[in-house]
Amino acid sequence: MEAEKRLILLVDDNPTNLKIGIRALGEKFEIATAPSAAKMFSLLENNIPAMILLDVDMPEMNGYEAIKILKENSQTKDIPVIFVTARVDYDDELQGLSLGAIDYITKPFQPSLLLKRIEVHLLVEDQKNTLEDQARELKNFNDNLKRMVDEKTQNVLDLQSAMLKTMAELVECRDDITGGHIERTQQGIKLLMEELEECGTYSDETSGWDLNLLLQSCQLHDVGKISIDDNILKKTGKLSDEEFEQMKRHAVFGEEIIEKIEGLAKESDFLKYAKMFAAYHHEKWDGSGYPRGLKGLEIPLLGRIMAIVDVYDALVSERPYKKAFTHEEALRIITEESGKQFDPALVEIFSRKAEQFRTH
Repeated sequence: MEAEKRLILLVDDNPTNLKIGIRALGEKFEIATAPSAAKMFSLLENNIPAMILLDVDMPEMNGYEAIKILKENSQTKDIPVIFVTARVDYDDELQGLSLGAIDYITKPFQPSLLLKRIEVHLLVEDQKNTLEDQARELKNFNDNLKRMVDEKTQNVLDLQSAMLKTMAELVECRDDITGGHIERTQQGIKLLMEELEECGTYSDETSGWDLNLLLQSCQLHDVGKISIDDNILKKTGKLSDEEFEQMKRHAVFGEEIIEKIEGLAKESDFLKYAKMFAAYHHEKWDGSGYPRGLKGLEIPLLGRIMAIVDVYDALVSERPYKKAFTHEEALRIITEESGKQFDPALVEIFSRKAEQFRTH
């Protein structure tokens, strides 16, 4: 089956030039003719040719004016245009090409040369369109792939979050006398982190932190309590010295539990955060804390942050062995411990957010 001929539109006010064009191109192309720019625009309302051969010197509207209109119209701007004109001046050719024409051919032309130049330009246009189609297909493929990756990533993050929450709830179910502690400390961490970001304190350390992962991971700061005997963990009275020594081991147990999980995971920032919360939240600024007795800036920042939030919640919460302190009393105690139990810079941050701690 013979391939359908492509449409070429010849625009020239000279009938003789139109006839020459038809004879030169009619064997290989379907030819439409227009004696003026106005007639050309009329034909373009129902037909989009593969190419337009456009004369320059025409009455009412010349070729330069016509191509400007063609290029401003979304329906016709991509039609390749070749000027075929008697103008031979260099400046005229430059103007035609600058207006968007793909070639500039002077009359009289050699029919076989005109045909060959048209075929070459159409081949280039076909290749360009093919590349554009392939680029669109590749973009669609990449967009779909990105969407699939994003969905899978979100599924992993959702699973990760669910596992964290489940582990945290498991700890809290065993240590039922501290109900709600994990959620409240998570909110307290968020408040301090927001203020740290606002004021720029410790910005060198916090600039690369992922706040969402950090807030999820802080739920595991007491995960080591899973390894503490129920007789100690659930005791309603004051712990003996020996029992307290066992309770203090939960920081070490927590670090070990998270390290075991890390050994099974290739990479996980949230476990890195979680381990710091678990291992260091009972260290004290003056070195009197546990389990390592670290001092000052030796204590990782996450541990120093959690230390304040953890103690505040313990102070304002009722326990079987103590009544709840008021917010004002807890604020006073934490302020008095600045430079002793707590990082002074973080105590100042806490004091600025104190009212929000009252209600969180």
